[in-house]
Amino acid sequence: MAYRTAILGASGYTGAELLRLLAAHPEITVVSATANAHAGQRVGDMYPALDPAYPKLIFEDLSQMNFEEIDLAFLALPHGESQNLVPDLVGQVKHITDLAADFRLPASLYKEWYGEDHRASELINDFAYGLPETFRGRLNPEVFVAAPGCYPTASALALAPLLAHGMIESKGIIIDALSGISGRGHGLSVESLYSEANENANAYGLLTHRHTGEIEFSLSHVYGSAVEVLFTPHLVPMTRGILATCHSIPAVDGLTSQRLLDLYNDYYANEPFVIVSDNPPSTKSALGSNFAYVTARYDSRTNSILTLAAIDNLVKGAAGQAIQATNCVLGLPEALGLLGLGLTP
Repeated sequence: MAYRTAILGASGYTGAELLRLLAAHPEITVVSATANAHAGQRVGDMYPALDPAYPKLIFEDLSQMNFEEIDLAFLALPHGESQNLVPDLVGQVKHITDLAADFRLPASLYKEWYGEDHRASELINDFAYGLPETFRGRLNPEVFVAAPGCYPTASALALAPLLAHGMIESKGIIIDALSGISGRGHGLSVESLYSEANENANAYGLLTHRHTGEIEFSLSHVYGSAVEVLFTPHLVPMTRGILATCHSIPAVDGLTSQRLLDLYNDYYANEPFVIVSDNPPSTKSALGSNFAYVTARYDSRTNSILTLAAIDNLVKGAAGQAIQATNCVLGLPEALGLLGLGLTP
Protein backbone atom coordinates (compact mmCIF):
# COMPACT_ATOMS: atom_id res chain seq x y z
CA MET A 1 0.00 0.00 0.00
CA ALA A 2 1.33 3.43 -0.94
CA TYR A 3 2.47 5.87 1.73
CA ARG A 4 -0.07 8.66 2.20
CA THR A 5 1.86 11.87 1.92
CA ALA A 6 1.45 15.56 2.68
CA ILE A 7 3.62 18.30 1.17
CA LEU A 8 3.81 21.32 3.46
CA GLY A 9 4.71 24.45 1.52
CA ALA A 10 3.68 22.97 -1.80
CA SER A 11 3.26 26.22 -3.73
CA GLY A 12 6.98 27.07 -3.83
CA TYR A 13 9.41 25.80 -6.44
CA THR A 14 10.65 22.84 -4.39
CA GLY A 15 7.11 21.97 -3.29
CA ALA A 16 5.90 22.02 -6.87
CA GLU A 17 8.87 19.91 -7.92
CA LEU A 18 7.98 17.37 -5.23
CA LEU A 19 4.47 17.22 -6.67
CA ARG A 20 5.86 16.70 -10.18
CA LEU A 21 8.24 13.92 -9.20
CA LEU A 22 5.89 12.13 -6.81
CA ALA A 23 3.25 11.93 -9.51
CA ALA A 24 5.41 9.16 -11.00
CA HIS A 25 6.25 7.43 -7.72
CA PRO A 26 4.46 4.07 -7.38
CA GLU A 27 4.71 3.86 -3.56
CA ILE A 28 4.08 7.45 -2.44
CA THR A 29 0.69 9.09 -2.95
CA VAL A 30 0.19 12.80 -2.33
CA VAL A 31 -3.11 13.33 -0.51
CA SER A 32 -2.56 16.82 0.92
CA ALA A 33 -0.67 19.97 -0.03
CA THR A 34 -0.49 23.13 2.06
CA ALA A 35 0.09 26.72 1.01
CA ASN A 36 -1.38 29.27 3.40
CA ALA A 37 -1.29 32.14 0.90
CA HIS A 38 -3.12 30.02 -1.70
CA ALA A 39 -5.50 28.02 0.52
CA GLY A 40 -8.60 27.01 -1.42
CA GLN A 41 -6.92 27.29 -4.81
CA ARG A 42 -6.52 24.27 -7.06
CA VAL A 43 -2.93 23.15 -7.53
CA GLY A 44 -3.57 22.87 -11.27
CA ASP A 45 -4.68 26.50 -11.46
CA MET A 46 -1.36 27.69 -10.08
CA TYR A 47 0.76 25.10 -11.91
CA PRO A 48 -1.13 23.93 -15.02
CA ALA A 49 1.60 21.39 -15.78
CA LEU A 50 0.57 19.50 -12.63
CA ASP A 51 -3.14 19.50 -13.41
CA PRO A 52 -3.23 16.10 -15.22
CA ALA A 53 -1.77 14.39 -12.14
CA TYR A 54 -3.68 16.36 -9.49
CA PRO A 55 -7.00 17.52 -10.97
CA LYS A 56 -8.74 17.63 -7.57
CA LEU A 57 -5.90 18.58 -5.25
CA ILE A 58 -6.50 21.89 -3.46
CA PHE A 59 -4.01 23.85 -1.38
CA GLU A 60 -4.91 23.79 2.30
CA ASP A 61 -4.07 26.10 5.17
CA LEU A 62 -1.42 24.42 7.33
CA SER A 63 -3.34 25.24 10.50
CA GLN A 64 -6.29 23.20 9.19
CA MET A 65 -4.27 20.08 8.33
CA ASN A 66 -5.31 16.74 9.81
CA PHE A 67 -2.29 14.46 10.08
CA GLU A 68 -4.09 11.41 11.45
CA GLU A 69 -4.00 9.54 8.15
CA ILE A 70 -0.64 10.85 6.92
CA ASP A 71 2.32 8.44 6.85
CA LEU A 72 4.91 10.83 5.47
CA ALA A 73 5.34 14.61 5.46
CA PHE A 74 7.65 16.55 3.16
CA LEU A 75 8.42 20.01 4.53
CA ALA A 76 9.20 22.51 1.76
CA LEU A 77 8.86 25.54 4.01
CA PRO A 78 10.91 28.74 4.32
CA HIS A 79 13.97 28.54 6.51
CA GLY A 80 13.20 28.51 10.21
CA GLU A 81 9.61 27.32 10.02
CA SER A 82 10.42 23.61 10.37
CA GLN A 83 11.86 24.21 13.84
CA ASN A 84 8.48 25.49 14.93
CA LEU A 85 6.48 22.74 13.26
CA VAL A 86 8.45 19.52 13.72
CA PRO A 87 7.96 19.24 17.51
CA ASP A 88 4.20 19.08 16.90
CA LEU A 89 4.54 16.64 13.99
CA VAL A 90 6.62 14.14 15.96
CA GLY A 91 4.21 11.53 17.23
CA GLN A 92 1.62 12.38 14.59
CA VAL A 93 3.60 11.51 11.44
CA LYS A 94 5.93 8.52 11.33
CA HIS A 95 8.23 9.84 8.58
CA ILE A 96 9.37 13.44 8.08
CA THR A 97 11.61 14.80 5.35
CA ASP A 98 12.66 18.42 5.72
CA LEU A 99 13.98 20.28 2.69
CA ALA A 100 15.04 23.39 4.63
CA ALA A 101 18.31 23.89 6.51
CA ASP A 102 16.74 23.60 9.94
CA PHE A 103 17.96 20.11 10.88
CA ARG A 104 21.06 19.62 8.71
CA LEU A 105 23.69 20.79 11.21
CA PRO A 106 24.51 20.05 14.85
CA ALA A 107 23.21 22.76 17.18
CA SER A 108 26.63 24.37 17.71
CA LEU A 109 27.29 24.66 13.97
CA TYR A 110 23.78 25.90 13.36
CA LYS A 111 24.32 28.77 15.79
CA GLU A 112 27.71 29.56 14.26
CA TRP A 113 26.41 29.84 10.70
CA TYR A 114 22.87 31.04 11.27
CA GLY A 115 23.59 33.41 14.15
CA GLU A 116 20.84 32.17 16.46
CA ASP A 117 20.02 29.31 18.80
CA HIS A 118 18.18 26.35 17.34
CA ARG A 119 14.62 26.28 18.67
CA ALA A 120 14.23 22.48 18.53
CA SER A 121 17.77 21.33 19.20
CA GLU A 122 16.53 18.30 21.13
CA LEU A 123 15.29 16.84 17.83
CA ILE A 124 18.37 17.42 15.66
CA ASN A 125 19.79 13.97 16.39
CA ASP A 126 16.54 12.42 15.16
CA PHE A 127 17.43 13.61 11.65
CA ALA A 128 19.96 12.08 9.26
CA TYR A 129 21.68 14.16 6.62
CA GLY A 130 20.02 13.09 3.39
CA LEU A 131 22.91 12.78 0.92
CA PRO A 132 22.73 9.05 0.13
CA GLU A 133 26.05 8.95 -1.72
CA THR A 134 27.95 9.73 1.49
CA PHE A 135 25.46 9.29 4.38
CA ARG A 136 23.54 6.21 3.19
CA GLY A 137 24.52 4.22 6.28
CA ARG A 138 22.60 6.64 8.49
CA LEU A 139 19.39 6.54 6.47
CA ASN A 140 17.21 3.96 8.18
CA PRO A 141 13.55 3.65 9.24
CA GLU A 142 14.29 5.13 12.68
CA VAL A 143 15.36 8.58 11.45
CA PHE A 144 13.85 11.61 9.82
CA VAL A 145 15.55 13.13 6.77
CA ALA A 146 17.24 16.52 6.54
CA ALA A 147 17.66 16.97 2.79
CA PRO A 148 20.90 18.78 1.85
CA GLY A 149 21.15 22.14 0.13
CA CYS A 150 21.88 22.42 -3.57
CA TYR A 151 25.34 24.00 -3.25
CA PRO A 152 26.50 21.45 -0.63
CA THR A 153 25.24 18.59 -2.78
CA ALA A 154 27.18 19.62 -5.88
CA SER A 155 30.28 20.47 -3.81
CA ALA A 156 30.24 17.18 -1.89
CA LEU A 157 29.81 15.06 -5.00
CA ALA A 158 32.68 16.91 -6.70
CA LEU A 159 35.09 16.37 -3.79
CA ALA A 160 34.02 13.26 -1.85
CA PRO A 161 36.18 10.67 -3.67
CA LEU A 162 39.33 12.73 -3.13
CA LEU A 163 38.73 13.21 0.59
CA ALA A 164 37.54 9.65 1.16
CA HIS A 165 40.87 8.37 -0.17
CA GLY A 166 43.09 11.05 1.39
CA MET A 167 44.12 12.34 -2.02
CA ILE A 168 43.96 16.04 -1.12
CA GLU A 169 44.78 18.39 1.72
CA SER A 170 41.85 19.10 3.99
CA LYS A 171 42.54 22.85 3.93
CA GLY A 172 42.97 25.22 1.01
CA ILE A 173 39.91 23.86 -0.84
CA ILE A 174 38.28 26.51 -3.01
CA ILE A 175 34.72 26.13 -4.32
CA ASP A 176 33.19 28.54 -6.82
CA ALA A 177 29.60 27.64 -7.67
CA LEU A 178 27.01 29.04 -10.05
CA SER A 179 23.27 28.88 -9.37
CA GLY A 180 20.15 29.49 -11.40
CA ILE A 181 17.67 32.07 -10.17
CA SER A 182 15.12 29.46 -9.03
CA GLY A 183 17.53 28.80 -6.16
CA ARG A 184 16.30 32.06 -4.62
CA GLY A 185 12.82 30.61 -4.30
CA HIS A 186 9.34 31.56 -5.46
CA GLY A 187 9.06 34.73 -3.39
CA LEU A 188 9.66 38.18 -4.81
CA SER A 189 13.07 39.79 -4.39
CA VAL A 190 14.93 42.52 -6.21
CA GLU A 191 17.70 40.12 -7.22
CA SER A 192 15.17 37.83 -8.91
CA LEU A 193 13.59 40.51 -11.07
CA TYR A 194 14.19 40.00 -14.78
CA SER A 195 15.70 43.47 -15.20
CA GLU A 196 18.20 42.74 -12.41
CA ALA A 197 19.10 39.14 -13.23
CA ASN A 198 19.12 39.20 -17.03
CA GLU A 199 22.59 39.61 -18.57
CA ASN A 200 24.07 39.78 -15.10
CA ALA A 201 26.26 37.55 -12.93
CA ASN A 202 27.24 38.34 -9.38
CA ALA A 203 28.89 36.76 -6.38
CA TYR A 204 27.18 37.01 -3.02
CA GLY A 205 27.53 35.84 0.58
CA LEU A 206 31.25 36.47 0.39
CA LEU A 207 33.20 34.51 3.03
CA THR A 208 30.13 33.95 5.20
CA HIS A 209 27.54 32.11 3.09
CA ARG A 210 25.61 29.72 5.32
CA HIS A 211 26.18 26.77 3.04
CA THR A 212 29.90 26.94 3.86
CA GLY A 213 29.17 25.32 7.22
CA GLU A 214 27.07 22.62 5.61
CA ILE A 215 29.72 21.90 2.97
CA GLU A 216 32.39 21.56 5.66
CA PHE A 217 30.11 19.38 7.79
CA SER A 218 29.40 17.04 4.87
CA LEU A 219 32.99 16.79 3.65
CA SER A 220 34.36 16.36 7.18
CA HIS A 221 32.11 13.31 7.53
CA VAL A 222 33.64 11.83 4.39
CA TYR A 223 37.21 12.70 5.37
CA GLY A 224 36.94 11.64 8.99
CA SER A 225 38.24 14.91 10.43
CA ALA A 226 37.82 18.65 9.91
CA VAL A 227 37.75 20.03 6.38
CA GLU A 228 38.03 23.74 5.58
CA VAL A 229 36.74 25.37 2.40
CA LEU A 230 36.49 28.82 0.87
CA PHE A 231 33.08 28.86 -0.80
CA THR A 232 31.81 31.58 -3.12
CA PRO A 233 28.33 31.32 -4.70
CA HIS A 234 27.34 33.17 -7.85
CA LEU A 235 23.91 33.96 -9.26
CA VAL A 236 23.72 33.64 -13.05
CA PRO A 237 20.85 34.30 -15.51
CA MET A 238 19.44 30.80 -15.95
CA THR A 239 16.38 29.25 -14.36
CA ARG A 240 17.80 25.97 -13.03
CA GLY A 241 21.16 24.44 -12.30
CA ILE A 242 24.22 24.35 -10.08
CA LEU A 243 27.76 24.12 -11.42
CA ALA A 244 30.43 23.71 -8.74
CA THR A 245 34.07 24.24 -9.71
CA CYS A 246 36.44 23.00 -7.01
CA HIS A 247 40.20 23.47 -6.59
CA SER A 248 42.22 21.41 -4.15
CA ILE A 249 45.85 20.64 -3.26
CA PRO A 250 47.15 17.08 -3.77
CA ALA A 251 48.32 15.14 -0.73
CA VAL A 252 49.88 12.33 -2.79
CA ASP A 253 52.30 12.04 -5.68
CA GLY A 254 51.97 10.43 -9.08
CA LEU A 255 48.63 11.91 -10.03
CA THR A 256 47.26 12.10 -13.55
CA SER A 257 43.86 13.05 -14.85
CA GLN A 258 43.21 9.45 -15.84
CA ARG A 259 44.07 8.22 -12.35
CA LEU A 260 41.56 10.68 -10.92
CA LEU A 261 38.85 9.65 -13.38
CA ASP A 262 39.49 6.00 -12.51
CA LEU A 263 39.15 6.88 -8.82
CA TYR A 264 35.84 8.66 -9.43
CA ASN A 265 34.49 5.84 -11.56
CA ASP A 266 35.31 3.32 -8.82
CA TYR A 267 33.90 5.49 -6.03
CA TYR A 268 30.61 6.10 -7.80
CA ALA A 269 30.36 2.74 -9.59
CA ASN A 270 27.24 1.67 -7.70
CA GLU A 271 25.62 5.08 -7.40
CA PRO A 272 22.50 5.29 -9.59
CA PHE A 273 22.55 9.07 -9.93
CA VAL A 274 26.21 10.06 -10.36
CA ILE A 275 27.64 10.04 -13.87
CA VAL A 276 31.42 10.38 -14.18
CA SER A 277 32.66 11.57 -17.54
CA ASP A 278 35.78 12.87 -19.22
CA ASN A 279 33.60 15.67 -20.60
CA PRO A 280 33.17 18.87 -18.60
CA PRO A 281 29.73 18.78 -16.95
CA SER A 282 27.02 21.26 -17.88
CA THR A 283 23.85 22.28 -16.09
CA LYS A 284 21.84 21.62 -19.24
CA SER A 285 22.69 17.92 -19.03
CA ALA A 286 21.08 17.65 -15.59
CA LEU A 287 18.02 19.79 -16.33
CA GLY A 288 14.89 18.18 -14.88
CA SER A 289 16.65 15.04 -13.61
CA ASN A 290 18.08 13.66 -10.37
CA PHE A 291 21.42 12.93 -12.02
CA ALA A 292 24.72 14.59 -11.13
CA TYR A 293 27.48 14.94 -13.71
CA VAL A 294 31.06 14.92 -12.39
CA THR A 295 34.59 15.10 -13.76
CA ALA A 296 38.17 15.56 -12.48
CA ARG A 297 41.52 16.82 -13.77
CA TYR A 298 45.08 17.01 -12.50
CA ASP A 299 47.15 20.02 -13.49
CA SER A 300 50.86 19.21 -13.32
CA ARG A 301 51.85 22.81 -14.02
CA THR A 302 50.31 24.12 -10.78
CA ASN A 303 50.20 20.77 -8.95
CA SER A 304 46.51 21.18 -8.28
CA ILE A 305 43.30 19.24 -8.79
CA LEU A 306 40.24 20.56 -10.56
CA THR A 307 36.89 18.84 -10.04
CA LEU A 308 33.44 19.84 -11.24
CA ALA A 309 29.85 18.77 -10.64
CA ALA A 310 26.60 19.86 -12.30
CA ILE A 311 23.11 19.22 -10.95
CA ASP A 312 19.58 20.57 -11.25
CA ASN A 313 19.17 22.61 -8.07
CA LEU A 314 15.45 21.79 -7.80
CA VAL A 315 15.86 18.04 -8.31
CA LYS A 316 19.16 16.53 -7.13
CA GLY A 317 19.66 19.75 -5.17
CA ALA A 318 16.25 19.60 -3.48
CA ALA A 319 13.09 17.60 -4.27
CA GLY A 320 14.64 14.65 -6.09
CA GLN A 321 17.31 14.12 -3.48
CA ALA A 322 14.69 14.38 -0.72
CA ILE A 323 12.75 11.57 -2.39
CA GLN A 324 15.93 9.53 -2.94
CA ALA A 325 16.82 9.75 0.76
CA THR A 326 13.22 9.04 1.75
CA ASN A 327 13.25 5.92 -0.40
CA CYS A 328 16.25 4.75 1.65
CA VAL A 329 14.46 5.41 4.93
CA LEU A 330 11.32 3.63 3.78
CA GLY A 331 13.27 0.59 2.61
CA LEU A 332 12.23 1.16 -1.00
CA PRO A 333 14.55 0.88 -4.01
CA GLU A 334 16.62 4.06 -3.84
CA ALA A 335 15.98 5.10 -7.43
CA LEU A 336 12.23 4.41 -7.34
CA GLY A 337 10.32 7.11 -9.17
CA LEU A 338 13.48 9.06 -10.02
CA LEU A 339 15.02 7.51 -13.11
CA GLY A 340 13.43 9.95 -15.55
CA LEU A 341 15.99 11.44 -17.91
CA GLY A 342 16.83 15.09 -18.11
CA LEU A 343 15.42 17.39 -20.77
CA THR A 344 17.19 17.71 -24.08
CA PRO A 345 17.73 21.22 -25.54
